[in-house]
This record gives sequence, C-alpha cells and structure tokens, in this order.
Amino acid sequence: MPRRSWRDDEPQDVSPPPLKRKKLSEAPTEQPSEADVVSSDITIYSWNINGIAPFVQEEITNFFIPKVENQAQTRLAPVNESLKDVLRRYQWPTMLLLQEVKIKATDLSTQRAIQRSLRTRRADAEGDEPPYIAHFCLPSDPHNARGFGRRVYGVCSIIREDFFEKEVARVRKVDWDAEGRFCICETKGSPAVPRLAIINVYALNGTDSPYKDSRTGEIIGTRHDRKLEVHRKLQEECRMLEEQGFAVVLAGDMNVARSALDGHPNLRTVPRQHCLNRADFEAKFFAKEGHPLGMIDTFRTLHPTRKGYTYYPRGVVFGSSCDRVDMILISKSIENCLKGADIKETRRDRGTSDHVPLSVMLRFKETLKNSND
Repeated sequence: MPRRSWRDDEPQDVSPPPLKRKKLSEAPTEQPSEADVVSSDITIYSWNINGIAPFVQEEITNFFIPKVENQAQTRLAPVNESLKDVLRRYQWPTMLLLQEVKIKATDLSTQRAIQRSLRTRRADAEGDEPPYIAHFCLPSDPHNARGFGRRVYGVCSIIREDFFEKEVARVRKVDWDAEGRFCICETKGSPAVPRLAIINVYALNGTDSPYKDSRTGEIIGTRHDRKLEVHRKLQEECRMLEEQGFAVVLAGDMNVARSALDGHPNLRTVPRQHCLNRADFEAKFFAKEGHPLGMIDTFRTLHPTRKGYTYYPRGVVFGSSCDRVDMILISKSIENCLKGADIKETRRDRGTSDHVPLSVMLRFKETLKNSND
C-alpha cells in the first residue's frame, strides 16, 4: 500500500465526535417501542508531545522553545498552538492523554497555568467549546529522574469536564512507579458507559544505562531490566482491574514496535535486547499461550495491513525512518465497541514533538425503557 505524503495536511479520517447519547434505532410504527437503543461515544487521543511548554508558553515564563530542523518545518509546525487549539482541531475528544510532558513535580505554577488554559474560552469561539480538567503524574524518583533539572518523563490526562463529572469515579497513580509514567482514570460504571480503567502509559525505553533503587540509589540492573519488570507490573495491574470488573484501555508510548509492519525501513533488531523486550511485550499482552491478557491492538485490528507510524526521529528526513511504538490497546471484552482507530501522520500533527497523535473511538450501547412506561 503506498504511503501517504506528509505534505497532505488535511485530516485523513473524520475525527470521532465527543461523547453524546445518540439514538440508533426507533420503532418504524407510530407507537413508541418498549425500548430505544442509544449510544455513548468515547473518543481518546494519545500523544507523546516531548515537552508541554510550547503548548502553554503564553501562560508560563520559564518555558523553552524546542529546536526544529529547518525553516520549512517551522512553518509547518508552529510552536504557538495551545492545548485548546489541539483539542479544537480534533473536535473536542473525551480525553487527550499526553506523555513526556517534562514538568518538574514541584512546578505548581506550570500545572496551574495548564489548568487555566484548558478552562479558558476563546473570545471569538463559536458553538461549544467545552472546558477540560488535567490530571498529572510527574516523577518523584530522586535517583532515576534527575536529568534536565528533573523536567523529564511525566504524563498528563486531560479529560473533558462533562465526562469527568458524570462518569469518572477517580484518577490515580500506581504504587510501583515513581518516574511519572502511569495515570489511571476509572469510570463509575453506568448504563451509558461501563466500568473502564483508562491507563495513560509512558513505558520505559530500554537501554543499558543503570537503573537504581528509587529509595537507596543502589544500582540494581539496567533500564532494560526495569522495562521488563514494568511489563510484569503493568500486566498484573491490568489483570487486577479486569478481575474487579473493569475493561482496560492502555493508551500511550509503549516504546515497542510489534512487527515488521510497524518499522520503516526495518524493524529495530540491534541491540538484541530490543528483540527480547518486544517478545516479552507480546507474551504478556497479546500471546495466546501462557497467561497473557489477550488485549486488542485497536489500530492493527481495524487496519491489518496499513503501514502507519507514530515516531519520527529528529535529524533525518521526515518519514525516512519511523516506527509505530505508540498504541491504544483494549480488553477483549469491549472489542465489539471498537468503531474507529487512526494515526495522524502529518508533520503538522507532529508539531514540536518527535511523535504524532493516535486516536480511538469506542461506542457503548444502552437500552432505555420507553418514557411512557
């Protein structure tokens, strides 16, 4: 299948709509039916933004402007797009899950500025411009998150306020990670939306660099070793949630490309440990043997042969080297609710990051008693 040009900055698919209750069927007679079927659509976008500062620079005084390769990219990827601009461009999704936000945990002014920007309505806005709420999980590890003045890692889950108030039970962190890599949004479970655990994931990039005990600072292995341990911990977390009646959504940067179809021009095989990391990821989350989760790769399920990529490294021609390392995975129990999945593969969508966004739409049906009953 020929690859689309990055110069085509028009939307490749119609972005999924916000959460709405839509009537899908009505009785064909004049008499009302005993039950009407309605649907609730949840749209989730995920994006490793490689630093949130450019998106809120008008609100923050201590921001930086990331370096771009050339003037052409500067024109195609303006740094003055706000988070609200991103949400508007993707038609107000239910959630926007960001990874690698690079906010220091003690920088409360930046966090407050982001919250304000998500609630501020543009003066010339027409129609609905819903407010959003941001939940942060930022690194507290004093030994493994020290670089760049501790402006490293971190995730931010941006949730539309109407969905949050109606459907969300809590947003929490996990107790087995201190690098700011996981944020879990749990829904209450309602006739419109089942119990969901939506996990914002920024998985480790395995390297030979040392990994230290987060309490003592003692070297206990490499970051490859820690990546495998996090795979195990995340699998246990998902299994526990499913046993509690949640359907799980894993969305974010997994730092693993699954197959040859997910790497261009080739799938990364050197050093060999990357192959072992990939095999471990497959075994824990997809494989049919052993004790896997059996999750659904939403993009690959709907686009089994499409070459789509999410990571475009800097320093090379855009599209000459790329990988699909960002994914949205769902529990098998809600596979029939999967209605859309896409990757926004243009340089405009990339913005100031080295990743592009991806999305999923889930449609949950509800049967309502007739109002005349």
